[in-house]
Amino acid sequence: MNVQAAHILVVDDEPDIRRLVREILEDESYRVCVAENAAEARTLKINQNPDLILLDIWMPDTDGITLLKEWVSEDPVLCPVVMMSGHGSVESAVEATRLGAYDFLEKPLSLAKLLLIVERALESGKQFSDRASLRPLIQDIEPVGKSAAVARTKEQLKRLGQHDARVLFQGVAGVGKELYARYMHNNSTRREGAFIAVAVGSISPENSAIEFFGKEQAGKIYPGLLEQANGGTLFLSEVGGMDKDSQQRLLGALESSSFLRVGGGEPVRVDVRVVASTRTPLEEEVKAGRFRQDLYYLLNEVTMEIAPLREHSEDIPGLLNFYVDYFNTQEKLPFRKFTMAAQNYLRNYSWPGNVRELRNLVQRLMILGVGDDMDVEEVKSALGSVTEGIINSSSVPEFYNMPLKEAREHFEKAYLEYHFEKSGGSVAKLASIIGMERTHLYRKLHSLNIKL
Repeated sequence: MNVQAAHILVVDDEPDIRRLVREILEDESYRVCVAENAAEARTLKINQNPDLILLDIWMPDTDGITLLKEWVSEDPVLCPVVMMSGHGSVESAVEATRLGAYDFLEKPLSLAKLLLIVERALESGKQFSDRASLRPLIQDIEPVGKSAAVARTKEQLKRLGQHDARVLFQGVAGVGKELYARYMHNNSTRREGAFIAVAVGSISPENSAIEFFGKEQAGKIYPGLLEQANGGTLFLSEVGGMDKDSQQRLLGALESSSFLRVGGGEPVRVDVRVVASTRTPLEEEVKAGRFRQDLYYLLNEVTMEIAPLREHSEDIPGLLNFYVDYFNTQEKLPFRKFTMAAQNYLRNYSWPGNVRELRNLVQRLMILGVGDDMDVEEVKSALGSVTEGIINSSSVPEFYNMPLKEAREHFEKAYLEYHFEKSGGSVAKLASIIGMERTHLYRKLHSLNIKL
C-alpha cells in the first residue's frame, strides 16, 4: 500500500474539525472521507474500506468508545483506529487502547502530532497484512488469580458455558464483570460467534430501537446489536441504567427471539445468548418501579456474584505482575517491578476501585515512574492521600449515613452542580466533561431537579 495514497475516514460531530483535518490530510496527498456521526461512520466504513479511521470519542448518537468496541468485535481485520477527544484523559486513553485503538489524540489537535501518528498508524497497518494482530489481546485474557473465589467462579462459568441460561453478573464497579462474561463466552458452545458488549446507559431512548434492532434504509441493511451477536453473546453492561422504553423493546425481542428492523417489514429471527451485569441490586430497582419485573426474571435465570478484590487479596501480587507484563509487552512501557514491601502494602489496601483501580495504578506507575523498582513510597504517592484504603470517619460526608439510593442522589446532584458551574451553565460542555450522552444528561438533570 502506498501510504501517501491511503484512504482515511474522519469521524467527528464538529464541522470545523472535519473540515480542518480533511484539508490537512488532503494536502499530504491522502484520500479522505468524513462522517458526522456513528451512523454515517458505519456506512462509510463498509462502503469505503478505509486504511485508517480517526474517531471522535464524544458524538451525539453513539460514542466513539462504544463504536470502536462494536467494530473490534465484528471485524477481525479492523484497520488502525486513532481516537480523538477534546477532553482527553489518562482514563479515556487507557480505555481506547485497551479496546484496540492504535493511539489517542487530544484536541486542539497538534498538526505535527496528527501527521506523525497518521503516518505511524498507516505503516503499522501496512506491516501487518493480517490485521487481526491489532485486535486487543486482552479480549482473550482470562480472569487472573489462584484464590478459591476466582477458581470457583471460573469453574462455575465453564459449566454455565455449556448451557444457554441467561446470566446476571452482580458486583461493585471495577471487579471485571465484562471479563468474566467474556470468559464464559470463550468457554461456551458459542465461542466461535461474536461477543458484543454494550454499555446500555450510553444508548439514548430515541436511538435504542436502531441500536438493538438495526434499520433498513434505501435498500441497505444496517444490523443492530442483536443481529451482530447472532450465534454468539450480547453482553448488556450495567443494565439497571436502561430506560423504560428500551426495556420494553428488549423484553419483546427476547421473548420471541425475533424483531423488526426500523424501516423493515419482515421479522428477523436471531439465536443469541443475552447476559447482563449490574452494580446496583436490580431487586431494589424493580421495587422502586424503575426496572421491569418481567425483564428482571428473564435476564436473571442464573446470578453470578463477582467478589470485590479485597475479599481475595491473595491474588493481588499475581495481578500486579500480570499487568506489569501486559503493559511491558503490549504497550511497550519500560519494565518495572514492585518491591516485596510494596506488594505487601498493596495486599492490605482496600481497593475501592477493585481490579480496574489496580490496573490503572500499574499503568500510571509504569508511565510516570523512573527506575527499575516501584517501592512503597512511590505506591503511596500514586494512591494519593487515602492511607491503607481506610477513610477517616470524622471526614465522612453526611450522605454516607443515608440509604444507598438517597446517598447516590445526593452525590450525583453535588457532582453535577459542581461541574455545571465549571462549564458556565452549558449542557453541551457538561456532557463532554463528565462523558454522558446529552439526551441522557437532560433526563438526569431533570430527575435531580437541577435548574438549567
